Formats: sequence, C-alpha cells, structure tokens
Amino acid sequence: MAPRSPTPVDALPEVLPLTGERTVPGIPRENYWFRRHEAVYLALARRCAGAVVLEAGCGEGYGADLLAHGARAVLGLDYDAPTAAHVANRYPAVGVARANLVALPVRDGACDVVVSLQVVEHLWDQERFLRECRRVLRPGGALLVSTPNRITFSPGRDTPLNPFHTRELAPAELGDLVAAAGFADVELLGLHHGPRLREVDARHGGSVVDAQVAVALDDGDWPAALLADVAAVRAEDFVLRADDLDAGLDLLTVAVRR
Repeated sequence: MAPRSPTPVDALPEVLPLTGERTVPGIPRENYWFRRHEAVYLALARRCAGAVVLEAGCGEGYGADLLAHGARAVLGLDYDAPTAAHVANRYPAVGVARANLVALPVRDGACDVVVSLQVVEHLWDQERFLRECRRVLRPGGALLVSTPNRITFSPGRDTPLNPFHTRELAPAELGDLVAAAGFADVELLGLHHGPRLREVDARHGGSVVDAQVAVALDDGDWPAALLADVAAVRAEDFVLRADDLDAGLDLLTVAVRR
C-alpha cells in the first residue's frame, strides 16, 4: 500500500485555513469541533493497533497521525492537493496520496482497517464509496465510519445545514447503508456530551453548539465567556454510547467485511 507522494507545496502554512469543510487543531474558536472529532479518533485507536490502516478523507491529518502511533502503517487519502501536501509535510508518520474516494488507489484486500470520520456526508455517491471501502479491506477487516446525526445536526430541515454536506444520515439510515454495501456485525454508537459539557450547555442557553452557530451566522465577535468555554473543551468531555442513538451528536458505525 505504498502512497503516491503529493506535489510539494512551498511555504505550507502550519495551520490550514478554516473553510467550513474540515476542522483543524490549534484554533481556540474551533476547539469544540476539533475535540469532538478527536474523541472518536482516540476511541478507535485501539482498533487500529498493529494494523494496516487506510483513512479515507484524512483532512488536516491530525487523526491519521494519532492512529499512526499504534498502527503498523497509515495511508491518508484526500482529494484536495494542498491539504495532502500539508499532511505529508506536517505528519511524516503518515503516508499520503491524493485520491477520489469513490475510486480508492489501493489494491483489493490490502487493508486491515478503513477509517473515515466526518466524510461520508460530503460525498455524492455514498453507496459507491462504501463498496470501495469493502473492496480494499481484507475479509474480516474493520470499517470505522462516523458522520453527523441528521436528526440533531440539521433538525427539521430537508437539506443539510452545512452547505458542504450533500446528504446527512439518521442512525437507521447509516446502519442500512453500511449493511447494503456488504458489511456484517454493524454496530452503531452515538457521541454525546459528558457531564462537564452539559454544564457548559446550561451556561449558554442550553446548547453550546447553537451558541457557536449563532455567532458564526451573525459574523460577529465571540462573547468572551463562550470563547473561553469553547477553548477549554477536551476530548474526554465527550462520550460514545450505544443507547439513545437519535439524540447522538455524531454517529459512529463499526462493521466487518464479510
């Protein structure tokens, strides 16, 4: 699974610009979203220990780098050329290639684990993507996919709130999609706020997420108290649970290639 090196980019920024399409570490006002994603990577790291891992849609690369500390090898794929170059420059433990995720540049059965966090909602052909994930996994290999929960992320809407999302999924829809792509033992988990974040919610009108969205939509200054609370969020402030999936903020499916 040798990576194809992306074209070098001179003077790469240490921090990629925020576009709304990905999250990046090291930005206080972005910290809630970064930690929310990091919490899932940390939970999945043990499943990747000693494995050959493909991350489909690696974004800024922090997650692939986290997994690389315990995995045998990690290849991160991203369609955006500057992003792929940034990952290669900043995270030397991660192999990198630029790729279309519905045509993965990996041979059949080459991977032990395919990870794709907060990506499937961006894709037009989700079914084809999942079939490609199955193709590159060895029999018995693990698929680990997370996505925003449509019920809580875009409540009451026919179209996603995030303009970069093509189709968001509810728990049953995600499970059915993964099973239809040829995976077995499909397990669903929901990401929830833990006790400390529930206290933060209470300080900001019941939802720290809604408070952040309101600032972004108004394009105004961040209230000092909100920024302080967002900057202090930690990965351990989130919990993954198998119960009350409809109330989950994000969904995680763990499945096996049959």
